[in-house]
Amino acid sequence: MSQPQGRPRGRARGRGRSSGQAAPQPQPTPRPGEPPVARAPPADTQVPVPGRGRSRGGSAQVAPGGAPAQAPAPPTAEMAALQVRGQAGGDRGVAGGVTRRRREVFIEPATRGDMANKQGSVGREVKMLTNCFQMATPPDWLIYQYRVSFDPEVDYKKVRLGLVGTLRKLFINEQYVFDGETMFTITRFDQKITEHTVERLPRKDGTQDPPTKITFDLTNECPPGSAEHLRIFNIIFKKILKLMKLEQIGRNYYNPHDAPTIPAHNLTLWPGYTTSISQFENGVMLMADLSFKILHTESVLNVLLDLWESAGDQFQDKASKALVGEIVMTRYNNKTYRIDEIVWNQNPSSTFNTPRGDISFVDYYKTQYDRDITDLQQPLLMSLPRSRDVQGEKRMPILLVPELCLLTGLSDDMRNNFTIMKDIAVHTRVNPGSRVRELQKFLQQINSDKEIVEYTQKWQVKFNPSLAPITGRLLPPENILQRNAKYSYDPRTADWSRDLRGNLLVSTVPLKDWMVIIPRRERNNTQAFIDSLMKVGPPMGFNIGDPQRIDIPDDRIDSYVRHIRQNYGKVQLVMCILTSNRKERYDAIKKVCVIENPVPSQMMLGKTISKRQGLMSVATKVAMQLNCKLGGDLWAVDIPLKELMVVGIDCYHDSATRGRSAVGFVASMNAHLTKYHSRVAFQHTDQEIIDSLLTSMTACLRRYFEINQAYPAKIIVYRDGVGDGQLPAVVEHEVPQLEDCFSRVMQGYKPKLSFIVVKKRINNRFFMPGSGGGGGGRGGRGGRGGRGGGGDDGSFINPPPGAVVDSVVTKRQLFDFFLISQSVRQGTVSPTSYNVIKNGAGLKPDHAQRLTYKLTHLYFNWPGTIRVPAPCLYAHKLAFLVGQSLHHLPPPDLADTLYYL
Repeated sequence: MSQPQGRPRGRARGRGRSSGQAAPQPQPTPRPGEPPVARAPPADTQVPVPGRGRSRGGSAQVAPGGAPAQAPAPPTAEMAALQVRGQAGGDRGVAGGVTRRRREVFIEPATRGDMANKQGSVGREVKMLTNCFQMATPPDWLIYQYRVSFDPEVDYKKVRLGLVGTLRKLFINEQYVFDGETMFTITRFDQKITEHTVERLPRKDGTQDPPTKITFDLTNECPPGSAEHLRIFNIIFKKILKLMKLEQIGRNYYNPHDAPTIPAHNLTLWPGYTTSISQFENGVMLMADLSFKILHTESVLNVLLDLWESAGDQFQDKASKALVGEIVMTRYNNKTYRIDEIVWNQNPSSTFNTPRGDISFVDYYKTQYDRDITDLQQPLLMSLPRSRDVQGEKRMPILLVPELCLLTGLSDDMRNNFTIMKDIAVHTRVNPGSRVRELQKFLQQINSDKEIVEYTQKWQVKFNPSLAPITGRLLPPENILQRNAKYSYDPRTADWSRDLRGNLLVSTVPLKDWMVIIPRRERNNTQAFIDSLMKVGPPMGFNIGDPQRIDIPDDRIDSYVRHIRQNYGKVQLVMCILTSNRKERYDAIKKVCVIENPVPSQMMLGKTISKRQGLMSVATKVAMQLNCKLGGDLWAVDIPLKELMVVGIDCYHDSATRGRSAVGFVASMNAHLTKYHSRVAFQHTDQEIIDSLLTSMTACLRRYFEINQAYPAKIIVYRDGVGDGQLPAVVEHEVPQLEDCFSRVMQGYKPKLSFIVVKKRINNRFFMPGSGGGGGGRGGRGGRGGRGGGGDDGSFINPPPGAVVDSVVTKRQLFDFFLISQSVRQGTVSPTSYNVIKNGAGLKPDHAQRLTYKLTHLYFNWPGTIRVPAPCLYAHKLAFLVGQSLHHLPPPDLADTLYYL
């Protein structure tokens, strides 16, 4: 049954405090013999980053169930449509619904062109394993698609499923997937159109319906690798996961019965798997990886009650700030929702419309899920439909009961808590050896479980229990260039922080006129920090003068911004010493320094400079950051391509305005790709697709011409933040928009454009055989944890920075590759995927791979390689600053500097 939706009509009194628990099985009633739910239930997934929405809610003091002085208009909603699910071989748990099934498989548009060989040759070859498993089917194995019709028409889907179920003996091993209209099966009937007549059972009142003629019309033979072919594979595997008694949450499956808890933080973690079956370079394979769902053990009602006891007359405001934007999971069916608003004037006694009449939330959950709601005064939570849920049908807001909801993921405060993150990491940071063992165990269970084996045999599908072997390459380390030095680094760590000290930075801007705003209680620590800055600067070639010190009596926002405004135009840079990391103060100061009175600014926490030990190290890092914000460069690498502009694009959803994104756009201005001009635009949509590329690219090209007296001959764009479903729009919309702007800049100007899509959120993993004797522990439940030894437990290790994979697990229709450019000390390293969707610059595989790796060396906030090319991270930092703090477009005054670092 779907979520209740409707117009709440009633109100009631009553109160109780309950603890939330996740449902082990999303069924209306408990299973026979199911044990009672404990107070601290099993928990959650892959540490999703919860969204932070705009604060809503009144300011009146109201208990969790009371009505505010001015209640918002109750939301109008309708009963959600029943989920449409298919039926496979008479087994109701197999197939997905029509709309859901269409979203299960995404095949990237073919952008490889006529490139015969996309494999590079530079670097040393190494043997690896990947988290993919070969699949085997008979040589002539095909999926056949039929359109199924009924005469006379049958309106109800359940009746259609039942009628087709009476003909299951017609199909090979009685296996098929049927959603009420379309059927997929490995059975091919002799005729293109096959008809069968089925007798109907009498109705309850004795009425006898006439026989129904069912017609199967063969419409398609789905070839291997087609979307329908892969879709059926994924439906089959979902059935396998259910046979393993795993619970579905979102797209992944988890085991609530072996979930470790972290009582000190009221958290629990469900271990599980993320899986997909896709067409790769040499065939169809199953990709599987470990996943964790993080759940809070207390219900959202408990959170509200705690806030009610501590927030006083600010209860509603603080409750909205704490909950709006968070993701919750309902205890009764394990579905997740985003909280968009708290409906203060409604409660569980309110009613909503159903086809059978009005019903209260209390009665609905008791009847449908056998769940008792104890607090009748609690408000309701509203979840607005997402655009991807709206597919031709009217979807209304969903109302949830806090008592039946658990928070998922981690709040910002929890992420900033070192102790919490450390305790979670014991379970979630799995080293390569443990990860390989867990994945092999997963496939062994599939191949040894009698029920699963019988099911896969019926579909004539087999899974290889061993991880697929691949051959990768290790790119050679780069030479780091400074004004008076040239050196390399240890390829195992790709870190040159020690070599950086004492050498001259590539270019510096003397810092003569600057000011430091100091709260009175931070005066002593600040003086020692300033002395350290002035001491570490000259050895790097960065001259730092004595600043103007401005003492303020307190740390109020006005105390900072008043002095910034008074000194605007008189200083090169403003440094503010902050007593805490309060977001409101940081945002207000940044708005003044970027929007109102553009000047480079540096925020420093008092506690960061309070420790004398390590103060010189802190001062060195800050000095380099100050030089960047003034327009200087720190280091460089050799870039063989000439007349080149590299562009980085990324988006960040604006935290203050729902449905609006800040688009960061940075473009290189020099031959070493170390100086960037930046632009920002707002995109009024909840998607990542950019409609403002023309304006940003035009501005950057004109600025490039002003600096170099020529336009670039080659432009390479790195586009981050693109989801699978958005890739066609990037190919069809963004690339042409960029090409269109060239002729507008100068008539006849046609630079060679290459466009590379960067993806970080992928599930691919790579493992290298270890040398043995590593020190990683198993840790966690079921041997999943384990840290230390650089992720090496002696059996497998992480590939080092510079590892490239461009075969086997790449897609045959793409010019794509994987690159591991960062070094990790704990857990398993995550590669980054690069998809060259346009190659107008004529990049060869080695050129694209090596240029990408070079760019991961040029992020000036870290003396080492990073996970993505520096332009992508600069664009992200820019979009993050605007979307999280500024909420306005910055003027171009600071666009030639890295003011957003």
